[in-house]
Amino acid sequence: MNVRNATILIIDDDTDVLTAVKLLLKTEVKEVVTEKNPENIRSLLAKQNFDLILLDMNFNSSINTGNEGIFWLKKIREFGSNADVIMITAYGDIDLAVRSLKESATDFMVKPWHNEKLLETIKTTLRGKGKTGEASSVGETSVLGKELLGSSQAMKDIFFKIEKIAPTDANILILGENGTGKDLIAKAIHENSFRSKRAFIKVDVGALTESLFESELFGHKKGSFTGAGEDREGRFEAANGGTLFLDEIGNITLQQQSKLLSVLQNRQVIRLGSNIPVSIDIRLICATNLPITELANENRFRKDLIYRINTVEIMVPALRRREADILLLAKHFANIYAKKYLKPTPEFDSSAIEKLNQYPFPGNVRELQYTMERALIMSEEQTLSSDDLIFSPIESAVSEKQEAKDLNLSSVEKNTILRVIEKHNGNISRAAKELGLTRTALYRRLSKYDI
Repeated sequence: MNVRNATILIIDDDTDVLTAVKLLLKTEVKEVVTEKNPENIRSLLAKQNFDLILLDMNFNSSINTGNEGIFWLKKIREFGSNADVIMITAYGDIDLAVRSLKESATDFMVKPWHNEKLLETIKTTLRGKGKTGEASSVGETSVLGKELLGSSQAMKDIFFKIEKIAPTDANILILGENGTGKDLIAKAIHENSFRSKRAFIKVDVGALTESLFESELFGHKKGSFTGAGEDREGRFEAANGGTLFLDEIGNITLQQQSKLLSVLQNRQVIRLGSNIPVSIDIRLICATNLPITELANENRFRKDLIYRINTVEIMVPALRRREADILLLAKHFANIYAKKYLKPTPEFDSSAIEKLNQYPFPGNVRELQYTMERALIMSEEQTLSSDDLIFSPIESAVSEKQEAKDLNLSSVEKNTILRVIEKHNGNISRAAKELGLTRTALYRRLSKYDI
């Protein structure tokens, strides 16, 4: 429809948000109606038809379901409204916002937002290009980068989440097993952010010794220690204005965590051998292969640092849980190595496809990549068969041990969750509190175990 003829309803209990959005839209659309109390939605919809509704996901109202936004979204549909609904959410509720898309929401916006992005989303929705499902149906060759591929629903959800959080400055924690592509996701977030023209600096902090940690991250002055022959800026300064990606953050010591937390809180670094603070402006992305439950152990990781780096978390699934992506990625790597080794791009016969789909890939995408490189080097045929695909015996041995451990831990976790939920008569908020989880984290586990 014509945006100028649109009538929009904004529902948010934050007066500042209502005022700001109304001022932004008043010259763009026909009418803007604001409402603080979601319990007035029914009477508003009875009086007037709206083309678009902006709905907050969190309210201080008499309704307390733990996911008020989805509750009121369902009510809007029950009241007979067919208006497009854009959910307004904070960083920490992004997983819940993604879930709202399956409950008939059209899109969601993360606050605080850039006005230009909000206007673009509203205009796209009103023109009929933002219907449910389209936004998350990112294609195999996504704008997120030529290397970050996937056609599985899990990867489409990640692509959509990246597109939403990239334009913000939210700190991101990427979780996933080794070899799942956490570094590619970090790079995609940077390249789709407003900092894309500035530096993207990656540091494997887990590999830094105690003596190198401060010098590498914060820099040093000449003569500050043996071997410091000149002044040197650290990685924080190098990333100023851009993005700093700290990989394997779960492997740093408590002492290193304390130093890192101080810098993040003060937004300043002090080089070794200097007393002069240097202001920094970075977007921080961290990654680890540790499960979030291990990071929550304060004997291993500071809780205040977890909150600082984990404004939004992205869970990257293992390749064995992304079966729809295996052949797509195999062909992608085959094409890359065919060009590298000056060979024709190979085909895959049925035995090769079957072998790929049946293998659990304990080494994830990285193992698949190396498998395809070996196949391209050794094969003398233009069609790859199962005999050409030789998987790593090292990864297989590690996988067998890990699988037995995972099955045992999963059983314990599932049974614990069931007992606590039953104890609280199905109240998710209370159960999450006793388990030491956020509601969002508990919902993910409920989905994982089909509870």
